[in-house]
Amino acid sequence: MSLIGKEVQPFKAQAYRNGDFLEVSEADFKGHWSVVCFYPADFTFVCPTELEDLQDQYPALQELGVEVFSVSRDSHFTHKAWHDTSEAIGKITYTMIGDPSHIISRNFDVLIEELGQADRGTFIIDPDGIIQAVEINADGIGRDASTLINKIKAAQYVRNNPGEVCPAKWKEGSATLKPNLDLVGKI
Repeated sequence: MSLIGKEVQPFKAQAYRNGDFLEVSEADFKGHWSVVCFYPADFTFVCPTELEDLQDQYPALQELGVEVFSVSRDSHFTHKAWHDTSEAIGKITYTMIGDPSHIISRNFDVLIEELGQADRGTFIIDPDGIIQAVEINADGIGRDASTLINKIKAAQYVRNNPGEVCPAKWKEGSATLKPNLDLVGKI
């Protein structure tokens, strides 16, 4: 079942951010745009490349009013240890959520039960806590965080301009479409 258009389900979890431990919940995804990035586990191979790439895009995402959260099965303590020992992960300034209970991974339907870890899932969530975009990759396929910028700009445009939609390869400032009967069969 698709999670598009669904509200993020309730949860409470511990997280690590900038040298501090904190509690987060679904409420932290409201009031601003959010990107939630699930990955299988800390101290692995593809995961640090993805999370470092996400950190590289974090300033551009923040300029769009987006907050970033990463989530894995590991605890907030493990996130801190990884942050303290990995050059790539040491750069991260966004919130790293621990999900050892797998509640969040189940809520987002990315948990691989037999492994006790999440798929590589990326979710774009609007300020009302509603999921607007989902991308799920197989374990061996790393993500490119730069693709989030245009997706978020399109989602923000559609939210702010009811009745308009963004076509394929849409870029900020380019033409949009206003779906109506006159367009049927003419695109």
